[in-house]
Amino acid sequence: MNLTVAALRAADAVARVAPAPVANGFGEALGAGASRLSADERRIVERNLRRARGGSPEGRDGRAAGRDGRDRRRGRLAPERDIRRVFASYGRYWVDTLRLPHLDADAIARGFTVDGFEHVEAAMDAGTAPILALPHLGGWEWAARWLVAVRGYGVAAVVEELEPPEMYEWFLEQRRRLGMHIIPLSPRASAEVAAALANREIVCLLCDRDISGNGIEVEFFGEATRLPGGPALMALRTGAPLLPSAVYFEGSRCHGIVEAPLDTTRRGRLRDDVTRITQDLARVLERQIRRAPEQWHLLQPNWPSDFVALGRPVPDAG
Repeated sequence: MNLTVAALRAADAVARVAPAPVANGFGEALGAGASRLSADERRIVERNLRRARGGSPEGRDGRAAGRDGRDRRRGRLAPERDIRRVFASYGRYWVDTLRLPHLDADAIARGFTVDGFEHVEAAMDAGTAPILALPHLGGWEWAARWLVAVRGYGVAAVVEELEPPEMYEWFLEQRRRLGMHIIPLSPRASAEVAAALANREIVCLLCDRDISGNGIEVEFFGEATRLPGGPALMALRTGAPLLPSAVYFEGSRCHGIVEAPLDTTRRGRLRDDVTRITQDLARVLERQIRRAPEQWHLLQPNWPSDFVALGRPVPDAG
């Protein structure tokens, strides 16, 4: 068995029996400790925190922070403490992911609150399951588990295939234990998402990172990059409302926010409409992330300038 998978299964056994404060504290401490082990991920986290605060990822003057940890142009301390908070939050995310399948509906209901759920109910009442477009923020899987265990809805999600295969199989097993219908990211994903929506399953799509490499070019936190066009494309093709959503850690609980549907009416060529809607979504993502940037678990390069900063070749657009 792969060592990472073995470690996750061991952590799963501990999370199943440990009290929530102990499990969360352990996860946060483990994540904070890991922040010192990955130089590239630390670099990306710092760049993302600068973006979320309205500055350049290199610092407003184009330079990284000095050895004293200060952004010399803005006079603001570089976010060393906040870098650790991001990793701590990511550690808690994994502990919660392990704990969620073992919590009953009452525990899930006590641990999750939500604003804006009327947008989901309006879509379901109208006979069209919605698409929830989410960033890698906080504990979004609480929302999926709550929708299944407390509200009784079917939930589908698209996931990327991971290496090694043992890791991917563990990942699928874990999501299925949450009651989710898992759709692998593949050429068939669009057809399977459409089928899930037709089956009145709420579809959750993480949309702040272009995994496939053939996303839509948008401006995101003041820089050109690519974000997945799938949420916009599926909304246009199926008529499903596209609801920007986010889930935040708030104390010992999670809080979800579902926003009003984006304007997905057809105005012209399909490609132009997908681009317009994806840019609108990017603007909402910015606002959601700025609400709690220390909970933004995006640890991979996501902009061309990130690859340059890490000394890696910039991927060609698909």
